[in-house]
Amino acid sequence: MIKQSNKKFSLIRQKTAVWFISGLAIILSFMGFTFSWLNPTIRSPLLPGLDFTGGTQIRMERSCVDNCSILDPTEISKALTDLSNSTEINNQIPDLSRSRIQFLDGYQSVSLRMPFLSASQAQNVIEYLKPVLGSIESGGLSVQTIGPTLGVQLLKSSLLSLLFAFTGIAIYISIRFDRRYAFLALLALAHDVIIVCGVFSWLGLLYHIEVDSLFAVALLTIAGYSVNDTVVVFDRIREINSIKVSEYNYLNVIDQAVSATLTRTLYTSSTTLLPLLALIFFGGSTLYWFAIALSLGVIVGSWSSIALAPTILSRFKSSYSYNESTKKTDDFNEENL
Repeated sequence: MIKQSNKKFSLIRQKTAVWFISGLAIILSFMGFTFSWLNPTIRSPLLPGLDFTGGTQIRMERSCVDNCSILDPTEISKALTDLSNSTEINNQIPDLSRSRIQFLDGYQSVSLRMPFLSASQAQNVIEYLKPVLGSIESGGLSVQTIGPTLGVQLLKSSLLSLLFAFTGIAIYISIRFDRRYAFLALLALAHDVIIVCGVFSWLGLLYHIEVDSLFAVALLTIAGYSVNDTVVVFDRIREINSIKVSEYNYLNVIDQAVSATLTRTLYTSSTTLLPLLALIFFGGSTLYWFAIALSLGVIVGSWSSIALAPTILSRFKSSYSYNESTKKTDDFNEENL
């Protein structure tokens, strides 16, 4: 006979704290969405980048003998802000303080993504930045415009991708387990996506951090990771429950399953975070916020898989079948938790 181990920590006993933490995070996220939507300069739950709104991209190749000198992005940002506020330019320059600056090929190439600029305005930007960047190679300039139509199509494609991912996950879990499990997995998934988006909503409000197509890719990756962890926990719950040993009732089963998968989840999350931390600290500006979003998703996804989903599952008493003798011998009910 399988005997239940004495556990110093019971997840089910802490379900109120788990729900409070997740509920508070959800409320703060929706507050961020609301404030961002009401902000006259944003008017959306998240601050959209040029991938979704369109704009102008300027790329300049610096003329360097050997190695190009290191450039300070804050100096370039200050120069762009000064240009926006300058009264000496005939053509009014839009606000360039939110321009994205990217260095490529060891600071030899500089890529600027900014709001829509006319040909004369783009030329003014190039001339104004030459003292900061140094000499520019002949023929090393390129100006591209991303139209708003393309940005809208990209936004629709990203939303459709998320919708199809959610639908596919629900169908898979419904076939593999049942509808209750599918509902809880989607609930945990929505919890993860909302919190990650909420963090970026506040970042957009406070620090003007924009979301782009890479952010949509991060959300899709988070969806797969979160559901994978949740399925592992649910599968373990089903496996232990199938034994139908008298020492186990449905609350014990959940605690036992979480304890059995906790170490695996923590190891998996830690090893996943290691390369993401390497991208954050050494990956450069291109993948910085992408890695931040993925790291948040891994942390929140692990939390929802081993804490939130199992505690909510404990409310579905009818999802477990055990005989009447088991109920009598196990005097372990929610009122005692």
